[in-house]
Order: sequence, then structure tokens, then C-alpha cells
Amino acid sequence: MDLTTLFSSTPVQHVNVEGTRLAFRTFGNAKGVPLVLFNRFRGCMEDWDPAVISRLSSERRVVIWDNAGLGSSQGAVQENITQMAKTASAFVDELELKTVDILGFSVGGYIAQRLALLRSDLVRNVILAGTGPGGGEGATYPGPDVEYWVRPEHSRFDALQGLWFNQSPEGKAATQGYLERIYHAHRPPEAKVTDEAGAAQRAAILKWWGGEGSTISELGEVKQPVLIVNGNKDIMVPTPNSFLMAQRISNAQLIIYPNAGHGSLFQYPETFSTHALQFLAAQEQGGLR
Repeated sequence: MDLTTLFSSTPVQHVNVEGTRLAFRTFGNAKGVPLVLFNRFRGCMEDWDPAVISRLSSERRVVIWDNAGLGSSQGAVQENITQMAKTASAFVDELELKTVDILGFSVGGYIAQRLALLRSDLVRNVILAGTGPGGGEGATYPGPDVEYWVRPEHSRFDALQGLWFNQSPEGKAATQGYLERIYHAHRPPEAKVTDEAGAAQRAAILKWWGGEGSTISELGEVKQPVLIVNGNKDIMVPTPNSFLMAQRISNAQLIIYPNAGHGSLFQYPETFSTHALQFLAAQEQGGLR
């Protein structure tokens, strides 16, 4: 399949969650426990890498969606991560899913952690990519490199290469490949996050790193099996936070990808997707052996 048509050939569906119309797409086999994905800062459904979605959905039912105020969904962005997780919980309930596995990237990983703690009855397994537990004792905070790369004089390509991938020829190729897979003629006009919505998300992120609702003191209470992945040089959510989560979550596995930054799952889409599927399959078979 042409990956640039994967999303456009899969219809957007809608569900009403507490008076707000939320948009989602479903891929893959409808049997078994679905894998629900939670996206990044300023990301909407079309910003998921179709190379990852295609591989994951070859073995799983995969649900991608836009939280309130983002992309194709209506409403307004919630004021903090906990509220975002509560909306996620209500969204899954409206889909009448009794058990789910979840995958959160970056800010989506913040939401996934909080949801796992809020709904142990609902969440079976957790995959966390390029994320961290927020502010508090032991956390490693984002530094000035992030502000440097998001300056307006840097193009989208330069910012992504600097923050998500790396400055090597391989990093340049990974950046170009990702951008070509998501920015194409089939990308719909509503596939965007407004400046207002981005500002609201950023405010929630700052609260998270300030300790409001962060999970850092609760990681020991996460009972689900957790797979944590990151690049070895993530500066957006510094890589040491991945080690911290792996140390404090009792049933966690950690994979660090080489020569990679925040977007390691998109730099190595086949490898990441294979690791994710292996993790989920192992849990269904009783865990590691």
C-alpha cells in the first residue's frame, strides 16, 4: 500500500464525548484488544507515521484520535494533563471498549501514564515513547536546546532534525522520510493544530513539568506491564527520564535506540513497531520468558 494514502483511504469516524464531537480512525483486525494511541504536542491524527500505523495494524486493531480542540475534533484543549486523560477515558468508554492497550508519544505519554493510573480496570498494557513523568524529584528537565530549535527562523525540517532525529546524514534522511510520509497531497486541510490550541497544550505541559498532576511520585503504583522506548539523545523529554520511569515502574522494559532523538519511533518505524508488537504478544502469553 502507498503509505501516503493509508489515512485518506480510512474514513474518519466521530463519537460524542460529554457534548464534544471527537474524531478517530480505526485500522487493522477488529478482533482482540485494541491499541489506542495518544499523540504529541501540536499533533493530530495525520501526524502519526503511516509506516508505524501500517505495521502495527498488520497484527492489531489500532485506534488513532484527536483529543478535544485538536485536528478534526471539536471543543477546546483541556487545561491540564489529568483533564486530557479523563477525556481519553470517556472517549474509550464511548467506543464501548472494555479493555485496551495504549501507546503514548511525548505529551501523549503523559496522558497515557495518567490514564493507566486512573483506569487500571481499562488499561491492560502501556507503551511509552519519548516521554517522561513530569516534574519532581529525580526528573531531568528540558534545556535551552529545545527553545533554540523552535525559534521561528528554523524551518520545520531543521526543527525536526534537531529535536526528533539527529544532525547526521542518517538523521537528515529520517527527517525527510517522515515529512514525505505525512505531508502529501492527500493530507486534509483540517489536519492541523491552531496556535490557540497549541498555546493551551503548552500551558498544560508547563504545569506538568511544574509538578501539577505529574506521575513521578506515583510510578510505583503503575501495575500494568510497560514498554518504554526512546532515543539515546532526546532533548525534548531528556532520555534520563526514560531510565527513571523504568527504575520506578515495577514491570517495565526499556529500549534505547542509537543515534536518535525524540522521534526515535519514526526514525526506526519497522524496528519500533516490531518491538511494540513483540511486547504486546509476550504479555498475552504470560510475560517475558
